[in-house]
Amino acid sequence: MWLILGIIAIVATFINLYLYQTGKDYKLAMAMGLSFTALTLCAEHSLVSNWVKAEDWSALLDVVPTMEMVLWFLTIVSILLNIAPILLELKNKKAH
Repeated sequence: MWLILGIIAIVATFINLYLYQTGKDYKLAMAMGLSFTALTLCAEHSLVSNWVKAEDWSALLDVVPTMEMVLWFLTIVSILLNIAPILLELKNKKAH
């Protein structure tokens, strides 16, 4: 499930950037990108929770250390890409 939500978050983020580039209203796509990023993190946490309940320590030891770094990185990138249009608009308003 987390993979599907993550792909939707990536697609929504690119739609956000595309709408900004074309001068259209991008705020809904931005909200969707950030929301699906949050849902992806929740789904990943749920997966880890199920492994803990099942006492699947090998899965936890194998996946969690790597996924922690990946999720931090991708979440930060998602936030930055999704708020980039707002930051660019602020920059353009200050320049004029």
